[in-house]
Amino acid sequence: MVAYSFNKRFVEPIATGHPATGVVKLQTIRADRTRHARPGELLQLYQGMRTKHCHKIIADPICVAVRPLRLFVVDAFVHFLDNDQTIDTAEEIDDFARQDGFLHWADMQAFWQAAHPEASDPEQYFTGVLICWEPMR
Repeated sequence: MVAYSFNKRFVEPIATGHPATGVVKLQTIRADRTRHARPGELLQLYQGMRTKHCHKIIADPICVAVRPLRLFVVDAFVHFLDNDQTIDTAEEIDDFARQDGFLHWADMQAFWQAAHPEASDPEQYFTGVLICWEPMR
């Protein structure tokens, strides 16, 4: 079982859906690390890990996919490395952002640029994985 910690802004999108869009967050983008979840494994989704306010957001969902990707924040596209798929139209990129718990791509872009200042550089991109889980029943 692998645990992931989330910013407070993602608790509601994970638990019940984004307040404006109603879309339930069923994915997270993470940097490469030694061990990520694997399809079929349970995930633990927390807010505030390693603090006294730590709490589990939802019951442990099952991981359904782990996809390597490159995220181009300034140029607004996502490139999946496992099948060479690119998400780059305005509609696709907004849908991707909504699935990740944001209102739209501009909201996601602002979050990434604040959290990762290097994301403001058009020559830079983020390499990591997209981890997806099953919706709660």
